[in-house]
Amino acid sequence: MVVPQYSDLGKCARDLFTNGYNYGFVKLGLKTKTQNGVEFNLQGSSNNELGSASGNLETKYAWPKYGLTFKEKWDTKNELLTTVECQDQLAKGVKLALEFFFSPQTGKKSSVATGAFKNHFLNAQADVRFDIAGPVVDTGLVLGYEGWLAGAKAQIDAAKGTLARTNFTLGLQRSDFSLHAAVADGKEFSGHVYQRVNEDLEAGTQILWNAGSSGASLGVAAKYQLDRDTAVQAKVNNQSQLGLAYVQNLRAGVKLTLSALVDAKNINGGGHKLGLGLDINA
Repeated sequence: MVVPQYSDLGKCARDLFTNGYNYGFVKLGLKTKTQNGVEFNLQGSSNNELGSASGNLETKYAWPKYGLTFKEKWDTKNELLTTVECQDQLAKGVKLALEFFFSPQTGKKSSVATGAFKNHFLNAQADVRFDIAGPVVDTGLVLGYEGWLAGAKAQIDAAKGTLARTNFTLGLQRSDFSLHAAVADGKEFSGHVYQRVNEDLEAGTQILWNAGSSGASLGVAAKYQLDRDTAVQAKVNNQSQLGLAYVQNLRAGVKLTLSALVDAKNINGGGHKLGLGLDINA
């Protein structure tokens, strides 16, 4: 098993609380690929409360012979993001990337240079962001041995010469089980547990606590695959907020998602949210 990058620690459990729950929005996604290998990904959403809409179009082209990938993303804010990636060319497990951001309306510009290396024992990454405020360095390191994981992440403001953020995570990851505990900036604590009970059922638990708050947030979530094309999801937290989702593959490449958020403490008071998503992969 290749050691995951820092941002992916606890991802299996977090996905049970986020994926499929698009309540408050109507979302449409369309993916397609041309004969010469250019991929197009169009995403749009409408906010039910604000009545506003947003979207983006991403194009992607891979040049496997040289390990290169080119991406370009343009959104409804008229912001442009261009990324060039190079994978496994200098050495196996080494990834280099350059990212360029530009907003024609505001004139804001920035760029990010990334270097990463991964194998069965470690995953290291460093990002250097350049903008008008000065360079900012994000570093992450995860060490792994027989499923045990230890990770650290730091953000350094090079212009001020200060350590802006520090994160630490310890965990255990197996093929059907994972356990992670993390602390951010010495005051934000989190824990995630994931269990694949069987090939159809997944379950997870998360606990979040901020040193400045009086209580913790505790939640449990589950996903059950009814059949090859149908899945149901549910989650609930200690604020009595109940999330429900229904995912149906209407046909090959077409997926419908219905979701809802119910305030179980105030069933008759309203404030509940509904969501709809349609993903098309042509």
